[in-house]
Amino acid sequence: MANGPEMERPAGLGSGVMTLNESLSLERILESAIVVSWADVMRGTQTGSIHIEYGFAANGTLDGLQVLSSRARGYWVLACEYWMSASRVHCAGVHFENGYRSENLAHVLDSVMQHQTAFVLPANLGRQGLLQISAPTEEDRVGATASVKEALCHVGSLLDQGVMAEAFG
Repeated sequence: MANGPEMERPAGLGSGVMTLNESLSLERILESAIVVSWADVMRGTQTGSIHIEYGFAANGTLDGLQVLSSRARGYWVLACEYWMSASRVHCAGVHFENGYRSENLAHVLDSVMQHQTAFVLPANLGRQGLLQISAPTEEDRVGATASVKEALCHVGSLLDQGVMAEAFG
């Protein structure tokens, strides 16, 4: 098992068996964050789809991402962006657009993006990445909630280890 121990995949986020590394992939956590925050990003609508477009920094981490919401086929609206560093055209951090707001999504994005090297990063294929997320089922929401909790605990345990190393190092 080259990818780590196998475990049951949380309900609704695909089928079959996943590896421990897959459960902590950055793409999976970003998808799960959207599913958990679906009502905010889709403004209460249970149908539609969401795209997450992301770009890479020179070191292979994500430089930024955009979350686009579609409640009607072919019509996309920017819901939020996250940038690792500021530029002349955007500030660093999470920024909601077009009246969208989600404190939960903001918290998860900030935690995960600031500690993205703690997760399995997507391959940089020399182009932007894209995640397409369809309307989740209740089973999807349960699995996504478990994935987000696992990711936040993982980041928290790494932070705790860093604090312990500084205090007792």
